[in-house]
Amino acid sequence: MEDLRRQVAACSRMLVDAGILAYSGHISARIDADHFLIQTFDDVRAELDPNRLLVVDLDGKVVEGEGEPPFEVYVHSEILRARPEVGAVTHFHHDPTTTFTMVDGAKILPVKNHASRWANGIPTHPDPTHIRTVEQGKALAQTLSDKHAALMRAHGQVVVAEDVLNLFSDVIHLVENSTVLIQAMQMGRVMPLTDDEIDLFNQTFDRQKVAQKVWKYYMAIGKTKGIIPSDWL
Repeated sequence: MEDLRRQVAACSRMLVDAGILAYSGHISARIDADHFLIQTFDDVRAELDPNRLLVVDLDGKVVEGEGEPPFEVYVHSEILRARPEVGAVTHFHHDPTTTFTMVDGAKILPVKNHASRWANGIPTHPDPTHIRTVEQGKALAQTLSDKHAALMRAHGQVVVAEDVLNLFSDVIHLVENSTVLIQAMQMGRVMPLTDDEIDLFNQTFDRQKVAQKVWKYYMAIGKTKGIIPSDWL
C-alpha cells in the first residue's frame, strides 16, 4: 500500500502545482471493496505526506491513521459504494470549469480529443452546499450515475477513474478542455467533436499509456521543482 499512498500524495501535490487543487479538495484511492485512502481535513495539499493518509471505510469512519477525514468524505464513500469499478475519486474547485454551472444552457462539450472521455455527458448536481451527510453523498452519486465526471452547482467538480494515474490524467484533460472551450465560445460558434470523430479517436487511443505519459511528465516537473521527492519516482 506504500505505492498507493505515494500516488495519492503525489497526485495532490501535482494538482496544486498545476493550479487545480488549492486549500481544499481531496483525492481518494480504493484499497479494497470496503476501504479507501484519503487525506485528513487540515493537512496541506501542497505538501501531503503519504504516511499521514487515513484509511477510511465506506461509512466514512477512520479505521487507521490520526486525524479527521475531510468534511466531504461522503463524496468519496458514497461514490465508491455505488461504483465498485471506480478505483479513485477526486473533488476539487476549478473556477473556470465551475462557471458552466452558472450560465443558462452552458454545457461542457468535447472540443479536445481527450475530452472523448466525457462524450456520454457531464451532469450537474443541483446542491451547491458542502456534501457533509450520507444522504447528500448518495444524491451526488445518483447524479453522477455511470458518468466519469460531474459538476456541482456553484461549487466544483468530481472526477472518477479506475486508478490514481488515470484520475490525474482525466483531471488535467477536463481542465484543459474547459479552458479551451471557454476561449472558443468567445471566438464564435463552437464546433464540438462529432460522434464519428470521437469513435475515430477512441479506435487508436491507449488510455493507460497516455495516463502513464502524463504522470511521468508532471512527476518529472515535480522532482525538478522539489515538489516530489526523488525516491517517489
